[in-house]
Amino acid sequence: TVTANSFGVTFDLDVNNGNDFLVCVRGQDETEIAELLEAVGFQQDTDVLDTWFSSALWPHSTLGWPENTPELDYYYPTSALITSRDIITLWVARMVLIGLNNRGDVPFREVFIHPKILDGYGETMSKSKGNGVDPLDVIDKFGPDALRYGLAYLTTETQDVRMPVQFECPHCDALIEQTKKNRELARVKCTKCGQEFSTQWAKKPEDTALPRGAVVSERFENSRNFCNKLWNASRFALLNLGEFTLAPVADNELAVEDRWILSRLATVTKEVTESLEAYHYADAARALYDFAWDEFCSFYVEMLKGRFQDAAQRPVAQRVMAHTLDTLLRLLHPMIPFITEEVWQLLGKVAPERGLTQPSPATESIMIAAWPEADLARQDGKIEARFSKFQVTLSALRDIRAGQNIASRQVIQFGARCDDETAEMLKPMEPYFKTMANSITTGWGSNVQPPPTNATVSLPGMEIFVDLKDFINVEEEIARLEKQIQNLEGQIKSKQGKLANASFVERAPADVVQRERDSLAQLEEQLSSARKALEELTRGQ
Repeated sequence: TVTANSFGVTFDLDVNNGNDFLVCVRGQDETEIAELLEAVGFQQDTDVLDTWFSSALWPHSTLGWPENTPELDYYYPTSALITSRDIITLWVARMVLIGLNNRGDVPFREVFIHPKILDGYGETMSKSKGNGVDPLDVIDKFGPDALRYGLAYLTTETQDVRMPVQFECPHCDALIEQTKKNRELARVKCTKCGQEFSTQWAKKPEDTALPRGAVVSERFENSRNFCNKLWNASRFALLNLGEFTLAPVADNELAVEDRWILSRLATVTKEVTESLEAYHYADAARALYDFAWDEFCSFYVEMLKGRFQDAAQRPVAQRVMAHTLDTLLRLLHPMIPFITEEVWQLLGKVAPERGLTQPSPATESIMIAAWPEADLARQDGKIEARFSKFQVTLSALRDIRAGQNIASRQVIQFGARCDDETAEMLKPMEPYFKTMANSITTGWGSNVQPPPTNATVSLPGMEIFVDLKDFINVEEEIARLEKQIQNLEGQIKSKQGKLANASFVERAPADVVQRERDSLAQLEEQLSSARKALEELTRGQ
């Protein structure tokens, strides 16, 4: 700050890199200030408009302000502004103040402040540091939909996002972790194949002659896998929609898996709609990921394979599949527009009209299709609970098969010790255990006893016993159970220590404390089951 006493004016100099500076003058009126500045040698540049100031003027200058044009009346104010937290004062506040001054109203009703993407070291990405992810490189490696979906998946409400950056070796496609040292180099040596490649800093002819290493992040790999999963499931559906016939579907025509998927579809549609309206993009992305991958692709598509081969069951299965895929595509379209548009076009060729109660022609493009409305009348809590238990049980059987190296063509037998309510829920699912896990049940309920040689999995409220007399390697199973017992004992000790801490029990919310107690009880139940299984195995030896 410099005070020019002879003029009675205070100058605030904001120096940037020793060259440019911003001058703020406090003192007399505008005319006198201008004269004083010119007297000491300052000149006003007529061609420069401050970036932040010009952004605040954008909705005015493009819509005809200061004239009261129809465009200005229609588009001002708009609904929302999406921005990063680091420019709230520079940009958002200035836009609000100028809008109030010029129009008497704020320029937007809501502001969504998204997280800032940082590199793996927690530093802001920038060109000068060379630590930024190049979107074009990400698109080339993972695809544009994976880029969009990955960013939506990471968009939490308040926390910044760390995104480790890698170079992709152009010789062997290996991902080389970017460090503070190598990110500034003109050339980098691949740690896998040993060959060198150039970076964005390459200027010398000998460096630019090398192939360039793309700058990407492995955080997008899960998104690419998700897009591939959706594409493959869609292809399967399209292949089985041949000779599609249009007709309303009555409730009594729906199979149990149809009622389940339609109930889940209604629930997810409601969740995703509410999340998007509240700017909870990550919640919407995660809900769609779980539904599309774990329920639609991994379970429903598998369940329909037999019905597609049955002439009597095929028409209803096709209509429910076409409707479900139609709704899922519309829910996913804002996040993965390219795949959803492509599948929409292909679906239109085999099922140009679709719907369950009132079939209607599909729109020419998914971009102009209506946003789906949740059919809450189809929500069925009981059937969703049944399938939730079924999914957990089926996963446990598959884990045992994989852990014991039992081939998928070999039939396994299992029993489930559980309460009567769980038994009643799972008994109707027995045909699906056979078709989806090549497994046959030997019994359900509280009286089920484990066979002498078995693999045991403890689930909340249920124990699964798989008869291994024809498959088991007893020594390996004993080692697995001993390791499991050691793990459980460690977790129980940690939980007990936490609950023994009076400070935690008194200060933590009651529901959090109760959750810890419930978790401890489940762990103790699992430990008891594992010890029994180990005792039976060792007795058998």
